[in-house]
Amino acid sequence: MASSSIPLLTSVFTTIILTCLNPSITARASSAGTCYKSIISFGDSLADTGNLLRLDRLSSSSSNTPPHFFLPPYGETFFHHPTGRCSDGRLVIDFIAESLGFPLIRPYFAGKDIRGRSDFIKCSNFAVIGATAIDDSVFRERGIHNPFTNVSLGTQLGWFKEMLASFCKESSDCKELLESSLVVMGEIGGNDYNHALFQGLKIKEVESFVPLVVQTISSAIQELIELGADTLVVPGNLPIGCSSSYLTYFQSSNKHDYDMETGCIKWLNEFAKYHNKLLLTEINRIRELNPHALIVYADYYNAAMTLYRSPQKYGFKAGALKACCGAGGPYNYNASAPCGYAPATSCDDPSLYVAWDGLHLTEAAYRFIARGLLQGPYSALRINRFCPPASTSFRSSA
Repeated sequence: MASSSIPLLTSVFTTIILTCLNPSITARASSAGTCYKSIISFGDSLADTGNLLRLDRLSSSSSNTPPHFFLPPYGETFFHHPTGRCSDGRLVIDFIAESLGFPLIRPYFAGKDIRGRSDFIKCSNFAVIGATAIDDSVFRERGIHNPFTNVSLGTQLGWFKEMLASFCKESSDCKELLESSLVVMGEIGGNDYNHALFQGLKIKEVESFVPLVVQTISSAIQELIELGADTLVVPGNLPIGCSSSYLTYFQSSNKHDYDMETGCIKWLNEFAKYHNKLLLTEINRIRELNPHALIVYADYYNAAMTLYRSPQKYGFKAGALKACCGAGGPYNYNASAPCGYAPATSCDDPSLYVAWDGLHLTEAAYRFIARGLLQGPYSALRINRFCPPASTSFRSSA
């Protein structure tokens, strides 16, 4: 599928904003002669490539019952075994790495197994399943429990700075590394809302801490720029009103709650758009403060909405709202019987589905989103504009 066949949606608007606020970007893109030397990733389960799996093994208080996403059928499509990724295969960050000629991103906590430090720092991922942007203490004060981890974006930044200290003899070495790196900031922030909404907080109360979530992400971006980061990709939130888990949890008899075209819950998608609007506004503010930096907004929302509007058109013949792996119900999602534990079962061909386990997407859907970011139109500047794609992984699931 050619990228020009995808509706442009908001990408034209964000490109205009980017050009007006940062005219130096055009000159930088045209004069760039080298590709990125490193990829550094932060985030949650949309980007974790195995950190929580290793943290769970390192924890002395680890339960005898592993989290369901550490079990088959997770990983079945590409890796043929669970890797700690919340999908049947690769994630968006994996496709970005492959397209730019890097190996798959290693989780930070795999570092003890890596002999070549220089190889490890080329692909470093600090994302953790269940991670939030805001510190966990803020949620505990509100009575919100994180069932997976107490890791926040601040925690991940702390790990990153510890790694820098061990690799860089001089601060100039770190700055040089970061200037030639692609930093992917998430997706992060989704769990700040997931944990709250699934534990019964009203949408108005959850809306009240969106500015704090966005400000936390903004502060992390600014800190990385001050450390030397020059190119950052900042993803927005996915349309949670199309998620099998949300559709199940907030199932309604009121037909007006649903988008007639997609079947998604309208008020939940409006909430996701509210987060994305505030995030994009903040990104534009940071661009003004740092005209030398290239900050790319990755439009996960509209990339995914393309699939929810026309799943059949893009090969998702099983549709977009029903999960591939689950335990029944209208959306094949049951929080009491998650994918990986009986009686949940997996579909025969995940590539025909957009939704994997009700909370996360299939490798095929993540490939589609990654292609929209790398080739356009779902980032204000195409991420791989500095160097040509080094992989044909968009065309194959193995």
